[in-house]
Amino acid sequence: MGSSSSKPQGHSAYPASRRPTTHSRNEARSNGSSGSGVPHGRVIPPTPPPPAPADPTPPLQTTQPTSHSSTNMTTIVRPGAYSITNDSSGQMPLLYRVQIPLEVLPGQEFIVNAGSRLVRVRCPLESRGGDYLSITIPPEPIMRREALDMAVLTCALPGVEGGGGAVRMNDDVARANAVRDEAEGGAGRGAVGGAQPPQQQQGPITYMVTVPAGISSGMQFIVNVEGQNMMVTCPPGTQAGMNLRITPPAPSPTVQGTSLDRPPPPEESSRPPMPQFQQMYEVVVPAGVYPGQSFTILADGQRVLVTCPPNVRPGMKVRFELPRGGSGGGDQSGADDVKPLEYESIKDGWARTLRVTDMRFVWVRMNEDGGVVNPENSRFDIKHSAYTRKMTFLEGNDKRMRTGTLSLVPANKSSVESCVMNGDLGSETVVTYAEIAAAHRRGSYDEKVAWFQEMCRERLRVKWTDGHVRIYVRRGMMLNDSIEAVMSLGRTDLRKYWRFEFMGEVGIDAGGVAREWFQLVTEEVFNPDMGLWLPSASNQMAMRINPASEISCPEDHLIHFRFLGRVMGKALFDGQLVAGHMVRHMYKHILGWPVMFEDLKLPDENYYNSLKDMLEMNNVEDLSVDFTFLENDIGEKRPVDLIEGGGDVTVTNDNLPEFLEANLKYHLMDRVKPQLTELLLGFYDVIPESLLTIFDFQELELLMCGVPTMDIDDWMANTSYTGLFHQTGANTMTCQWFWEVVRDEFNQETRARLLQFVTGTSGVPSRGFSVLQGNDNSIRLFCLHGINKKESFYPRSHTCFNRLDLPVYDSKEELREKLKIAITTSATGFDIE
Repeated sequence: MGSSSSKPQGHSAYPASRRPTTHSRNEARSNGSSGSGVPHGRVIPPTPPPPAPADPTPPLQTTQPTSHSSTNMTTIVRPGAYSITNDSSGQMPLLYRVQIPLEVLPGQEFIVNAGSRLVRVRCPLESRGGDYLSITIPPEPIMRREALDMAVLTCALPGVEGGGGAVRMNDDVARANAVRDEAEGGAGRGAVGGAQPPQQQQGPITYMVTVPAGISSGMQFIVNVEGQNMMVTCPPGTQAGMNLRITPPAPSPTVQGTSLDRPPPPEESSRPPMPQFQQMYEVVVPAGVYPGQSFTILADGQRVLVTCPPNVRPGMKVRFELPRGGSGGGDQSGADDVKPLEYESIKDGWARTLRVTDMRFVWVRMNEDGGVVNPENSRFDIKHSAYTRKMTFLEGNDKRMRTGTLSLVPANKSSVESCVMNGDLGSETVVTYAEIAAAHRRGSYDEKVAWFQEMCRERLRVKWTDGHVRIYVRRGMMLNDSIEAVMSLGRTDLRKYWRFEFMGEVGIDAGGVAREWFQLVTEEVFNPDMGLWLPSASNQMAMRINPASEISCPEDHLIHFRFLGRVMGKALFDGQLVAGHMVRHMYKHILGWPVMFEDLKLPDENYYNSLKDMLEMNNVEDLSVDFTFLENDIGEKRPVDLIEGGGDVTVTNDNLPEFLEANLKYHLMDRVKPQLTELLLGFYDVIPESLLTIFDFQELELLMCGVPTMDIDDWMANTSYTGLFHQTGANTMTCQWFWEVVRDEFNQETRARLLQFVTGTSGVPSRGFSVLQGNDNSIRLFCLHGINKKESFYPRSHTCFNRLDLPVYDSKEELREKLKIAITTSATGFDIE
């Protein structure tokens, strides 16, 4: 039966029955088999072209509907998102009869055609060339297409009617969230549901805790005591809702360091198991640090927060363990060696640090001596106080669209995981701390971007064989169709491959259609005419959320922000770009970076200066200012309380710090909290926050919007010179050195950071530097303003005027060094004065 004649792609296999088979351009793979019986054919997999395998889904048809029997699909007739999956369930393996080529020896492999697929077969040991074999191969999957309907937003506050597209949380979901909040309250959710210490007393300290819902006698639950997780067993006769008094054991294995001057206690760890081996580190407790106090050191390039153990004094040594850096594997020799550590040289500012007790990244305040400052009970200080956003996730009415609450908390109270967990698949760790720590040490921006994209592509993206998403949109209804599609997807769908098609147009999405889609939809959402975003007062290129967006889009403005958050996250995930630059503190909120009083400067430098000037007044009461802010809602002005009853509280010299603090919280979050909440929820639907910890906010803007290509000649030709440079302009030696450094020694990334430093954004107007705008919408050319080094030893910026104050340096080397420091420290919050 059949012939053994060869074809270029292999030999022919003949079906052993007349049962019809299905056909697909996607080829599966199964294990081959040798020996007696019916061998299994091994389907040769296709080579997947980057960035994804070829899409087998037929193009959209708008003519008479037809049936695709091979894919069990009908023609699409409406725009939206469709889930495409392959289903092989219920199908029988396919049986083929094939002749072994004459030249094939026992144990060798040969290739045959089986239907539309190439199959690799291993010749059984008892067979010879010319013999016939019956082989089985897996059935070709049936492609199924499911139209998805738009999910609804849920208001995060139970019992509160939604608005802007959000609906009221139903009672069942509210109860489920309350139960989860009680169960997780002591397991790292901050003060919510945690153990509360009583007044200071002699002897062992006791704590009062409440038994969470669902816990009964003999069951265990977790509480948080002074930053440490403890397992508590519910005593007999105790039930949920009752209070217990607990006495924690003396501090032992859970402290960050172990004294070498006494026998180490038995080690216990609540950290999730890491595939990497552990490395022991040793450090000398610095002067001025006593038991219970924290200090920071550098361990393989990673800043680590260590708490001094009990009975340990300055000058004594402590040890602690961390997963060894790297991406796993590699040479593990020396893992048991103890590495001595030294202290980093760091100036005044906030720094992200690894807390050894729970392996979470936290922010700490460093003083000029490199010590950790405890900001507890300190009043607001415009130079040092900082806050970070805190997002608490909650279930929504629709499982595809979770909700959450957003708040500003002191920077030292926030934390983030140091690994990436795949929440949709349980507690699987997909990116370990050691890998993230190694990425932190990568020197260049390009290296960090390559690592980030590899993690998204290799660890987080759903495999093509597990399904993909097709999005059909009409060009004339681009935004509406796109919102309908993206808002119908679950979080797993957001990490699948997306394929786009413009209805009525012929084209295959090999990357160009997707690139065009991201460009067009983000351009439309960021367009000020939509009423969702407005140019910042200091820079027309940097967009800020419109506090009055509800007036422009009363029924669905929150849906637009959730949509944009998902699109921005997906663009970052897929390596696409968005067509809108945001004000600086928006990137900080995405990263969970501290926002400070200085961040008020970019949105509105005039208002920032007016607040700062109040500190220089002898008597603030002369201004007759209260704790309110006058909002301008499309021409209608209304006062907004910055604190409860703010209209009745006069600003005085005594409460001025609280007034400045209230302004920071209002302008950087509370003013647009509903919109910002949805934007961040959408972003985190795609990107896990811990994966972003390797970037600073300047790098995030470059990653999302692209590194601009700058015409240095155009930049130079459209630069003004003032101050000490007024007379000689570009011929001043300092200015010549400046342009030599920018042109010859800065790469595109560093030039973009320089532009961010001076103008507040890396965006360059499409018509070049000649139309660079200032805060009053008028042309404000890039300006080099000469100053004496006595005024400032480092360059400083005035984003309102696109001006760089440049000291007159003695050499080009000095200029290069100080300019680079100024650019980089602007992303850290460190004081360089």
